[in-house]
Amino acid sequence: MAKLNVNINKLALKNPVMTASGTFGYGLEFNDFISIDEIGGIIVKGTTLEPRQGNDYPRMAEVPSGMLNCVGLQNKGVEYFCSNIYPQIKDIDTNMIVNVSGSTLEDYASCAARINELDNIPAIELNISCPNVKAGGMAFGVTASGAASVVKAVREVYDKTLIVKLSPNVTSVVDIAKACEAEGADSVSLINTLMGMAIDIEKRKPILSIATGGLSGPAVKPVALRMVWQVAKAVNIPVIGLGGISSATDAIEFLMAGATAIQIGTANFLDPTITIKVRDGINQWLDEHNISDVNDIIGSLNA
Repeated sequence: MAKLNVNINKLALKNPVMTASGTFGYGLEFNDFISIDEIGGIIVKGTTLEPRQGNDYPRMAEVPSGMLNCVGLQNKGVEYFCSNIYPQIKDIDTNMIVNVSGSTLEDYASCAARINELDNIPAIELNISCPNVKAGGMAFGVTASGAASVVKAVREVYDKTLIVKLSPNVTSVVDIAKACEAEGADSVSLINTLMGMAIDIEKRKPILSIATGGLSGPAVKPVALRMVWQVAKAVNIPVIGLGGISSATDAIEFLMAGATAIQIGTANFLDPTITIKVRDGINQWLDEHNISDVNDIIGSLNA
């Protein structure tokens, strides 16, 4: 069996397979299907300082090769997470990572500071790329200066591993990644969803309640792969790749493009065991090619 351990700065992963926020609940929901402690890291659903109701229904729509969503970061707030969810997940034997979002710099910083107090949460993923909220989210992540301001504010109050989730809905994702690195990000993850839309032609109305939503699934993979490759060449911090990954082959492509680890999102809805299948598939490919360490293929693309 090949060595699958990878490191995201000081964060040690038993394998490079993680779950994407918003697609895996708090991990507990998948206990009936897999041993969730076998995953390299679980990024729990988005958490904000105050409770959020999210957007009105309908807020999900199936489209060719993917899905649209405009859930809008529905959650019960960071205090509920700390008092009710954290006790249930703190002893899971893998990296439990909280996706943190906000509407203002102060929101982000206050939420991150509260999570910083939890001993068994070794990292946060800073969401500056959600396209489905009216304030905050992607509003910060579409410019280098906006992204830098959030990372700086959070870095001042958060002393564990800081991952920043980037938006693909930008002119230059490389510039934004470099701005995050300059302000102290330990890693960047990309991509979040692409802006999309679906229409009910009989009603002549958008299918989603707010008209547009985030596109995820296999349709976005070529875009995600290109952006990961570009960013991995431009920064000196680890890159986490996500976007349309639904097989070990997909995951290996991202690793070769420069990702140190990958996240699986939409595919979890289709197959709740996909994370373990991808992990095992990576191992099988490495064995078949006489490669003893997954780190040997990271960034190995000949291009």
